[in-house]
Amino acid sequence: MNEQTPDQKIVVVTGASSGIGRGTAIEIAARGMGVVVTYNARPEGAERTVEEVRGNGGTAVALPLDLSRSGSFPDFTKALSGVLRSEWGADRIHALVNNAGFGGGMSFEEMTEDAFDAYYRVLLRGPYFLTQALLPLITDGGAIVNTSSSSVRAGDTEPGYSGYAAMKGGLAVATRFLAKELSGRSIRVNSVSPGPTRTRLGDNAFERFPEVIDGLAAKTAFGRIGEPADIGKVIAFLVSDDSAWITGEDILATGGYGL
Repeated sequence: MNEQTPDQKIVVVTGASSGIGRGTAIEIAARGMGVVVTYNARPEGAERTVEEVRGNGGTAVALPLDLSRSGSFPDFTKALSGVLRSEWGADRIHALVNNAGFGGGMSFEEMTEDAFDAYYRVLLRGPYFLTQALLPLITDGGAIVNTSSSSVRAGDTEPGYSGYAAMKGGLAVATRFLAKELSGRSIRVNSVSPGPTRTRLGDNAFERFPEVIDGLAAKTAFGRIGEPADIGKVIAFLVSDDSAWITGEDILATGGYGL
């Protein structure tokens, strides 16, 4: 068991087996916080994240979580409580990062109710009710960060993302309302909206279709697409005390995409 110091913070990062979740876990751990990383289909990816955090001198543990099955959240909460005690001697977390999800577009004409419901279960219902389930474990003065998408903003309306963006937009709106509701406990609630970022979303779309990268990079102010660490640093800031005066905001982290 790692001995928890009185001022050590522990953060849950969902979907941290790759991409933005992994980048976030690494950046949070680099700031001296313990990290619980969750995974669904890729346990080996989560273990790689844990190994990288530990290799850099941080503390981390991985737990399975299927965000589409909200009925499993009570069991996940119990498992989380168990590892908090066994790994850190703790009973609370400082922050929750709702990052897990999936990408990939589908045109409006081809959208089915099953596909729409899959977006809903993972991108909106899942993080909403996971937050509710874990709320008793979040310390007063803690933080919640939801990963949204630049697709919810004007200027980033690529065809085929109406279902995906609708859920991400709903998450951004819920963020603002939760910031008000949880302010009595001084819990900050913000969302981050990344632009095009090199992740595994869309079935590893950037690896399968590298030809699209130059076009997306040309639309950013800095002439490149984002890397997971770019977004991870923003989220790490939002869970840290440095952002104590920020709540109810949706932070664009796009490198100036679509300016």
